[in-house]
Amino acid sequence: MRPRFPYTVSIHHERHNYASFGAVAMIEVYTDGRAEPNPGLGTYGFVIYEDGGRVHSEHGVAGRAVTNNYAEYVCLIKALEYLWPRRDEETTVFSDSKLLVYQMKGEWRFKKGAYREKYLKAKELAGKFSNLKFQWIPREKNAEADELTNIAFAEAKGR
Repeated sequence: MRPRFPYTVSIHHERHNYASFGAVAMIEVYTDGRAEPNPGLGTYGFVIYEDGGRVHSEHGVAGRAVTNNYAEYVCLIKALEYLWPRRDEETTVFSDSKLLVYQMKGEWRFKKGAYREKYLKAKELAGKFSNLKFQWIPREKNAEADELTNIAFAEAKGR
């Protein structure tokens, strides 16, 4: 029997359950990062679902003088590091960052940016997952991860 994520209670929310379309268990990861101002205080938040149920969430500070793109990639790295023991399972990362999604899919090239180091680390980590996909979603489908970035921002500001 494969290990399961620890049980986590969550408030019911309305979201698209992509795993419900197939019989195979699938891990879904919703990621978000922000920087305010841009560049500025960067925060991140991610939520992990398995078989349609929320199993883990995390939020934190990505850096003090970072860009939105940097915070997005820090978030992806944190999520992939958390999922490392499950790297051979079917996993889809959902993000409202077109830059992150299309760069990770190899459809857009990295040109330049302060997030270069994080981009390279994310590509390296992702390359070691056997069944990892990336999917862009509109911001309104990413409300939980977005809320976690806001919580991290408020905590970092001492609010």
